[in-house]
Amino acid sequence: MRLIGGILHPSEEALAALDRLRRSLVLGVRSLTLHKLRSTLTAMGIIFGVSSVIAMLSIGEGASWEAQEEIKKLGSQNIILKSEKPKEEEQSVIRSEVVEYGLTHEDLARVSQTIPGVKSLVPMRIARTDANHRVARTDVQVVGTVPGYLDAGNARVARGRFLADGDLSALRNVCVLGSQVARSLFPIEDPVYKMVKVASDFYQVVGVMRETGAASGTGGADVDDRNRDVYIPLSTFDRRFGETLVHVISGGRHMERVEIHQIIATLESDQVVMSAARAVRSLLDRFHDSADFEVVVPLELLIQKERTKRIFNVVLGSIAAISLLVGGIGIMNIMLATITERTREIGIRRALGAKRRDITVQFLIETVVLSTSGGLLGMGLGTAIPFVVEASSGMKTIVTPYSIVVSFGISVAVGVIFGLYPARRAAMMDPIEALRRE
Repeated sequence: MRLIGGILHPSEEALAALDRLRRSLVLGVRSLTLHKLRSTLTAMGIIFGVSSVIAMLSIGEGASWEAQEEIKKLGSQNIILKSEKPKEEEQSVIRSEVVEYGLTHEDLARVSQTIPGVKSLVPMRIARTDANHRVARTDVQVVGTVPGYLDAGNARVARGRFLADGDLSALRNVCVLGSQVARSLFPIEDPVYKMVKVASDFYQVVGVMRETGAASGTGGADVDDRNRDVYIPLSTFDRRFGETLVHVISGGRHMERVEIHQIIATLESDQVVMSAARAVRSLLDRFHDSADFEVVVPLELLIQKERTKRIFNVVLGSIAAISLLVGGIGIMNIMLATITERTREIGIRRALGAKRRDITVQFLIETVVLSTSGGLLGMGLGTAIPFVVEASSGMKTIVTPYSIVVSFGISVAVGVIFGLYPARRAAMMDPIEALRRE
């Protein structure tokens, strides 16, 4: 660079280098356009490699996002205590015998009085039965709970209201329907203030819950769909269903007594969730002879999902990157064949004064143009595929800038790495031997 008249100008050497690079670029592109079909087929390996990396990472990102959202709905500040039937009792129970296990009202009081930082405790009792309205019938999960469930369970009401303190004190026969239950029993009318029959009793519908996804820890099953819940006051549940729940199964019936099926403990801060969970486990272990309870920590599940997401993305990205590797091998193969075809051209260029560096740059430019153009087209295809998948299957997909940048960067790197050997091989040819080649 030279300073002339206060303006910085490039030197003659720099201008000459730029001119050589421009001519090499033009020559490389012209060589590729002379064999359009071969160049297109070679670039397709990169196109599909880049698009598969973007598509697979976006699908993995979407699946991870959905799982994390469901865990977040349980509350990062919550600890969920669940009654679990011990396995030994499941295997040895006599169907006419009442099995007693799980959380108790004493456990509820102990947690409230012993564990610091507990803001609220929401007890629940669960029963599976059916609900009817006129001729419509559906299987439901009845959840007896308190008004605090709305905040603790991160739930929202779509229409009407949720349970109130007056409903508990007056033992009212009122209920709030999950969105799926409302659609099944009331397909064309508003269910609010209508009557439904749950098990053998009638309840007035006072509200309908907002649609939500299936979330672990809502009820007694491993994974429950909250859209199929029917919420009634806990006091009403105790009065209507009693202390002993009867489950009719094939060949007989099974009876169990569980004081509380689930407790949602909400902490004042998510900073104390882990330590509080350890304290709760230790506290309950002292008063339960068998493993008849489970402590679920959504924050802990969220951390595990984050770790799983990283592993999942690495696996998917590695699988998709193999196609990029195959595309790079295809570029190398084609360029080696091209060098054989253009041996005489290389000899003429060397005889006219072209240096080995010029030959290397020419062929390297051709491979980089192939991989770059394939990378750009692959980015467009890879961005479109997730939207097609989401529209056709309903699966959530998320295209991240990271996946686009990484896949395109790899495609360019593939062009450089796999083009370097053919370019160096062309440059190392003996000009005399090249000119003799027919």
